[in-house]
Amino acid sequence: MNIAIIGASAGVGLLCVERALERKHQVIALSRNTETLPSHPDLSIIKGSATNAADLKRAIEHADAVIVALGTGSSTKATTLYSDAAATLIQVQKELGSTVPFIVLTGFGAGNSGQYQNWFLKLLFKLLLGAIYQNKTRMEELIAGSAIRWEFVRPGMLTNKPRSEKYRVETKYRKGMNIGGIARADVADFLVKQAENPTELGRYPALSNK
Repeated sequence: MNIAIIGASAGVGLLCVERALERKHQVIALSRNTETLPSHPDLSIIKGSATNAADLKRAIEHADAVIVALGTGSSTKATTLYSDAAATLIQVQKELGSTVPFIVLTGFGAGNSGQYQNWFLKLLFKLLLGAIYQNKTRMEELIAGSAIRWEFVRPGMLTNKPRSEKYRVETKYRKGMNIGGIARADVADFLVKQAENPTELGRYPALSNK
């Protein structure tokens, strides 16, 4: 199948590219920085921005599924990247009339999930990550209110451990659910497999290796 990956040059996005290629898909990768992307006969690379409608349209117009894996690297500064990209996705989806699934990476702490974090993570988010997750929440709100067929994937704190394919997927939030760390490679594995078979559309699956 054809899988478009938005935000493909680093972190979970780059791992999604590698995993999708391993699983024999045709991949369309959109990123402002393309130097880190591998050379592969099944990979088409578009150098551009997720907030540019023309770039985004090129990336998703022939896709069977879309993975959105945007990130701001190690920056903890306030951003509008996520909400700006969401607005552009909604515009392009309307223009294309696309009904393909959009598998969107956010994080545990976005939306209502913040109330289920332990005290340490609540403090960390308050001090360092609050502004970023506020904008991730806004992205979720915009897309959830649109005609896009969406799924928001909320992993716990990301680690660089190798892929295990052994992770918890929680869709019913509850007090004390303890969403801990998870390998970026396992998040990528889940995103690609959901692109193949989106079993959680309209839901907010949380991911953890613990």
